[in-house]
Amino acid sequence: MRREEFRDKVRTAVVLCAAAAFAVVVPASASTGAPAPAQVVAVDCFSEAQTRPTDFLLACGDGNNRLTQLEWSSWGPTAAVAKGLDVVNDCEPYCAAGTFRSYAVTVRLDRPEAWEAQPELERFTQLRLTYTDDRPPRVPREVTYELWD
Repeated sequence: MRREEFRDKVRTAVVLCAAAAFAVVVPASASTGAPAPAQVVAVDCFSEAQTRPTDFLLACGDGNNRLTQLEWSSWGPTAAVAKGLDVVNDCEPYCAAGTFRSYAVTVRLDRPEAWEAQPELERFTQLRLTYTDDRPPRVPREVTYELWD
């Protein structure tokens, strides 16, 4: 093989390797010109963006209902799903003297919308709990909450 042919093959190999490395590093949205998708978060009681939280307070005013031990099986652009515990104060005989009881739940977050406080983010606006075993008295098997902004 002549020296010029060898140099051309090496040059071609270097260009192909550089192109492959560039394709791996640059996100698809940058190469297509499409805007990058907004990150979707859950907004907590303190107006903080949360992604895959292990705990999530449902009763912001008094703390009598909280999701704990959340293990997320998915967190995507349209929905997020976890299993965990819904820890609820039974308020018997009244809330200050009540007992916190835990119930196994599946949690689903969905209906993302733009978050007014941070427009570069979207926030889930709906949370659905499905009780997998026991549930609090007078509470249906599935409960849906609208989440705050």
